[in-house]
Amino acid sequence: MLNNKDKPASSPWLAIFSLTVACFVMVTTEFLPIGLLTNIAPSLDVSTGRAGLMVTVPGIVAAIAAPALSLAAGRLDRRLLMLALSLLLVVSNLVSALAVNFPMMLLGRVLLGVCVGGFWAFAANYGRHLVPEASQGRATALILSGISVGAVCGVPAGALIGDLFGWRAAFFGGAVLAVGVLLAQLRLLTSVPPTRPVTPRDLLLPLRLPMARTGLIAIVLLFIGHFAAYTYLKPLLQQVFVLSPSAISLQLLAYGAIGLLGTFLGERLAERSLRATFILIATMLAAILIVSPFLSGIAGATLMVMVWGLAFGAVPVCATNWMFAAVPQAPEAGQALLVCVIQIALASGALLGGEVVDWQGVSSAMLFGGALTLSAALVFGLTLRSGMIGAKQS
Repeated sequence: MLNNKDKPASSPWLAIFSLTVACFVMVTTEFLPIGLLTNIAPSLDVSTGRAGLMVTVPGIVAAIAAPALSLAAGRLDRRLLMLALSLLLVVSNLVSALAVNFPMMLLGRVLLGVCVGGFWAFAANYGRHLVPEASQGRATALILSGISVGAVCGVPAGALIGDLFGWRAAFFGGAVLAVGVLLAQLRLLTSVPPTRPVTPRDLLLPLRLPMARTGLIAIVLLFIGHFAAYTYLKPLLQQVFVLSPSAISLQLLAYGAIGLLGTFLGERLAERSLRATFILIATMLAAILIVSPFLSGIAGATLMVMVWGLAFGAVPVCATNWMFAAVPQAPEAGQALLVCVIQIALASGALLGGEVVDWQGVSSAMLFGGALTLSAALVFGLTLRSGMIGAKQS
C-alpha cells in the first residue's frame, strides 16, 4: 500500500518533506500578490482594489475545487493526484509570470486555485499514510508547517523579490521551485490508494457535528477579518505609516520571521489547549488590527507586524488540527470542507477589504477586519460554556 511495489518507502521523511515544500510553494504563490499589489496594479493597468482579485479568485476556485476533487478522485492513487497538482503549480506560476494583461493573470490564479484546493484537502492525510502510525502526528505537523510558513512568508518574499527584480521574477521563482518539487516527488512519493472514496454524505458530515460546526463558523469569521486587512498590509505601511520601500520590505520580513515562531508556538500551545489557543490568537489579531490605524512610524509598524505575524502564524495549524479532532472518521472530507470555507472566507475578505479600501481607505479595512476577528474569538469562547470539546482538545 505504501508504494508502487507494495513495499515500505525507503525515505518516507524525504517524501514528507517534499510535500512540505510543495505546500510552502503553493501558499507562498497564493499570497505573493499581497506583497506585490502596488507593483502589479500599475503594470497591468488596474486599480489597487481591483488588483485584490488576484487574491480573491484563487480563493473562490479553491473553495469549489476542494470538495469537487475529493468526490472526483474516487479510488485514484493519491500519489498520482499529488504529482498532478505539483505539475499544475508549475503551470500556474508560469502563466502569471508571463501575463501581458489582467485577464491572463487571473487565468494563472484560477489554475492556482485548483492547486490550493487539492493540496489543502489531500496533502496532510496522504502524508499520514507514508509513515508508521506512531509518527503520523509528526508527519502531519511537518506538512502543515509548509502551509503555515508559506502563509506568513508569501507577502515578505513577494515584496522583497518584487523590489529587487520586479514582480514577474517572483512568479518565475515560484515556477522554478515547483519544478524542483515535482522532480523530487516523482522519485520519492509512493502509492497510496484511498481506503474508500469520499461521498457527498461525507462532505456534509462536519455540518452535523457540533465541534466541527462551531469551529467552521469561527474560522470563517477569523479568515474574513484577517484577509480584509491583510490583503492591504503593504498599502497600509505605505499610506498610513509612510514608510520607505526598503523599510516596508524589512517590516514584511519581520512579519514572516515572527510568523514562523507563531506557527510552532501555536502548535505547542494547541497540544495543551486547542480551544484556548484559538481564543488567544483571535483576540490578539482583533486587538492589533483595531489599534493599527492609531500607530505611526517605524516603532508602531514594528509592534503591529510582530503581534500580527505571531498570532496568524498559529492559525493554519490550529484550524487543521481542529477539524482532524472534530471529524476523525472522515479526515479527507473534513479537510475538504475546511478548505472550502477558508477559501470562501479568504476570497470574501479580500473582496470586502477592497471595497472598504476604495470607499474609506486602508485604515477602515483594518477596523473592519478587527471587528470580525473579535467576533471569531467570541464564537470560540462559546465552547467554554458548551463543553463540546473533549479533554484532549480543551
